[in-house]
Amino acid sequence: METFKYTAKSSKEIVKEFNSDSSRGLSSKKAKELLLKYGHNILSKSELQWWKILARQFKSAFIYLLIIASVISIGLREFIEGAMIIIFLLINAGLGFFQEYRSEKTVKLLKKYIISYVRVWRDNKKIIIKSEELVPGDIIFLETGDKIPADVRFLETENLIVDESVLTGESMPVNKISDTLKNEAGAHYQALNLGFSGTAVLKGEAKAIVIASGFKTAMGKIAKLSTETKRTSDFEKGIAKFSSFILKLIIVTLIIVFLANILIKGHGLNIIELIIFSIALTVSVIPEALPVVTTFALSSGAMALAKKKIIVKRLSAVEDLGGIEVLCTDKTGTLTQNKLAVTDIYAPNGKSDDVLFFANLASSFDQTKKLEPFDIALCDKLDKASQKEVCSYTISKECPFDPNIRRNITLVSKKSNQTLITRGATESILPLCKNIPAQEIKNIKNWLIKEGELGHRTMAVAYKTGAKIKNNLEQENDFDFLGIVSFSDSIKQSAYQIAKQAKLLGVKIKIITGDSPEVAGAVAYKIGLISSPQEVITAEQWEKLKPQKKREALEKYSVFARVSPEQKYAVIEALQVDHTVGFLGEGINDAPVLKIAGVSLVVDSASDIAKESADILLLQKDLKVILDGIEEGRKIFANTAKYIKATLISNFGNFFAISVASLLIDFLPMFPLQILLVNLLSDFPMIAIATDSVDKNELKSPKKYEIKDIVILSITLGFLSTVFDFIFFALFYKISPGVLQTNWFIGSILTELVLIFSIRTKFSFLKAKRPSAVLSILSIVAILATVIIPFTYLGQHLFMFIRPSLNHLVIIFGLVIAYFISTEALKLIFFKKLNGNLLEKTSPA
Repeated sequence: METFKYTAKSSKEIVKEFNSDSSRGLSSKKAKELLLKYGHNILSKSELQWWKILARQFKSAFIYLLIIASVISIGLREFIEGAMIIIFLLINAGLGFFQEYRSEKTVKLLKKYIISYVRVWRDNKKIIIKSEELVPGDIIFLETGDKIPADVRFLETENLIVDESVLTGESMPVNKISDTLKNEAGAHYQALNLGFSGTAVLKGEAKAIVIASGFKTAMGKIAKLSTETKRTSDFEKGIAKFSSFILKLIIVTLIIVFLANILIKGHGLNIIELIIFSIALTVSVIPEALPVVTTFALSSGAMALAKKKIIVKRLSAVEDLGGIEVLCTDKTGTLTQNKLAVTDIYAPNGKSDDVLFFANLASSFDQTKKLEPFDIALCDKLDKASQKEVCSYTISKECPFDPNIRRNITLVSKKSNQTLITRGATESILPLCKNIPAQEIKNIKNWLIKEGELGHRTMAVAYKTGAKIKNNLEQENDFDFLGIVSFSDSIKQSAYQIAKQAKLLGVKIKIITGDSPEVAGAVAYKIGLISSPQEVITAEQWEKLKPQKKREALEKYSVFARVSPEQKYAVIEALQVDHTVGFLGEGINDAPVLKIAGVSLVVDSASDIAKESADILLLQKDLKVILDGIEEGRKIFANTAKYIKATLISNFGNFFAISVASLLIDFLPMFPLQILLVNLLSDFPMIAIATDSVDKNELKSPKKYEIKDIVILSITLGFLSTVFDFIFFALFYKISPGVLQTNWFIGSILTELVLIFSIRTKFSFLKAKRPSAVLSILSIVAILATVIIPFTYLGQHLFMFIRPSLNHLVIIFGLVIAYFISTEALKLIFFKKLNGNLLEKTSPA
């Protein structure tokens, strides 16, 4: 591989080869020239291609069946029927194309929020640019949690460990160096001084020069365009299961109807006419608007969520969000402001200023703009003179905060004097300190309990000077204990409503935090999540329980304290056994948990690796935003379910009625073209069902698609639909074929349209939320078209209708009203008897 040649070249040689400068970087002018030469640092150049989206509209078992039906019709010289099926196909494909094209543009728009940035030297300044603007020769800086944005040669490294599994498949992390190799590397695993695009920095820091970008990188050359695992959502699985069931049912029923006609009517049967009739019946029962309805619902939901600062990386994640039963999160920044202020200092020797000063020395004091809330609070507490004194020191070496050991370590120097400082969780600092009296430890514990009960976070500080410092700072001990700083973190106003809103949605919130039990319990108690501050379990206590007790503890406790990344993984994995879990993560250590969570969410400030593992990106770190998203997901489920219920009940009711009627009379109860028109007019307003309002009752708990419940509902209310179809048949079949066909056509569409307004709610129509304006308007348009078409020239000559009489229209509308009342009554009885367990099966929450 071409980049391997740089493994055996010195840093100076490589920097010179790329006409760069390791201390100044490239100039902006040179970078622009190189960008034109090498192109943007991206692996995929895929554009939104309309023809691909159009082709996708025809990739469905339902569509294949319709295409076969049109080919058979044309082959039997029934050109009008064949052409009409094709026209209806094109109308459906056109609607689907319009919605999917719009949704693809939505996803493209949302992806603008998911941009990777990198720190780089340009014009002798350290600036932040988009990763796609990197060019060979750029000098970049990497740290823990970063995804390496291009192929690089390391110039300087500090405890650098990289995960290259995405490239090599090797699960063991690799220790990287900046030294020149004696021999040129022959494989990725040998290239210890190179970093490859798409791999992840697990630990440490580095300064590096870009040696390849875009398609010239190792990733580009092996055409691995994405490290994201494509997975099928619960929503997609439910729709696929439903579609498969419908297809099988249609085929079996058609075979029975076809054979029954042959057996009953014998030699006098017109086989070609029966084939065309069977084809039309097939078309009538296929819910071909389902892809349009779901796509419209999901894309509309994605845009609605974007307005609420929630960005979805895949459309089906919108509905998955609604399926969350347990939402796990840290408290910091979600329930609290994460804007800290120093409230108190515990200093055994009374020198609280020393505690504050050394705590600042172990901060990122060399950065102009501080990002860490603890560092900001500590700096704000110092007076101007002390701030100036802190800045007179130089950071020689540091280990960033590690959630496994719960502390950070910094080596600072001033002139020839070196001081090593460590700060973090008190229980992590005290064992490293020497000569602390037992009474002092008791005093410390009492002070910590008092601060914890107030909801204050704490940071212990220790230091050592003089002695020779080891290369591995983490192995240092024998520190001198200085004291402890306590911080207040105000609770967000929105947090006080979270427990109530979660309860209304049937969502359990679990706080999983590295904070102490006292602090975590105090915050959870204040917002009403737990009834006592003591209702907290530590990860260590949970791990010691027997398997059954562990499971019981997961249900009993809402707050888990002192949780390490590995313990967090174990807790989420255990919860996943019985629940659909949503997990809000942020750091690199959350990436494994994000991958196993049912729905993974990250905030915009999360590490690159965490973002890559997540389904949903939050532009605002607030649990209320997530709960709003869950509500939106449930609305989408409810509206998609309405379409499935309405189309199955009416389509199967008509399907069975017309099939049976064809056996009782010597003419067709409805011409194939008339059946196709019924299908078109009844489906027309169905598309708008995605915009419908949803009853609050539908949002109370997560729902799942259950074919068994769909069948029960379809048979129950579908039977009623069939009864009314036979009433239409009995009233008009003796008058003339034209009267039956025309009146049954009008009745079929009108009953299906009023069914939408009944089945859209589990309550009485009068007590339910008002239907959306779009649904109401389109339904009125469909009703007018249904009544008017039989009076037109086209209706009478192409579709073979006759002009309906006023008396017959009165009878039809009377039957439609009776059908609506009957449906309402049966629906209420049915829901009451089965306690609301119909299409949506409520999961334990």
